[in-house]
Amino acid sequence: MFYFLLKYVLLGPLLRLLFRPRIEGLEHVPESGAAIVAGNHLSFSDHFLMPAVLKRRITFLAKAEYFTGSGLKGRLTAAFFRSAGQIPVDRSGKEAGQAAIREGLGVLRKGELLGIYPEGTRSHDGRLYKGKVGVAVMALTAGVPVVPCAMIGTFEAQPPGRVVPRIHPVVIRFGKPLDFSRYAGMEHEKAILRAVTDEIMYAILSLSEQEYVDEYAAVAKAAQAEQARKERRFPRMPLS
Repeated sequence: MFYFLLKYVLLGPLLRLLFRPRIEGLEHVPESGAAIVAGNHLSFSDHFLMPAVLKRRITFLAKAEYFTGSGLKGRLTAAFFRSAGQIPVDRSGKEAGQAAIREGLGVLRKGELLGIYPEGTRSHDGRLYKGKVGVAVMALTAGVPVVPCAMIGTFEAQPPGRVVPRIHPVVIRFGKPLDFSRYAGMEHEKAILRAVTDEIMYAILSLSEQEYVDEYAAVAKAAQAEQARKERRFPRMPLS
């Protein structure tokens, strides 16, 4: 109930009024039945803008930190995500990843839409990073199509670290569903999972026209943070 209250009364109309998102390819999202919508992840705003334009309800796998924050902001964020029916995902290890896959398959078995960001985290620089294979595992296990989606302009509207979004043109672009039935029963084959994931990421890339980085976003973020720590500890001396 809270999900549809947000979508049609509270948040959805406000988002559409402020951002006036241009929607392309909405006809590619199945009107019924289970499917995965796999998109790039540029901004915290993505969680709200995509559901606001879809006709059907979509359940996202959201990072567990959104449900465990402290203080007023943390409690409000947790209450929002729980009330909207989103699923917390612990990203701390392999077993946590398996739990996320089980939760996602539960959504698909109900014949619903599942939203997932294969990169696993927000892009810190606006580029598209290597996808994790969980999306492929779920697509092959459940035997459902994957609809690629590109969020364009949300990084400029609300880059990481910015609390209040700025008004910026946004495009939400959906591609044709990807059918992986040819790989039925091969969800345990690592090479197949990698190939399926790469095909999904290429479809997202074609829609978003981002620069692609063949590296996991979390690894790139960690390397950037480490470099920043080194520069703070050993600042470069100005040339005389």
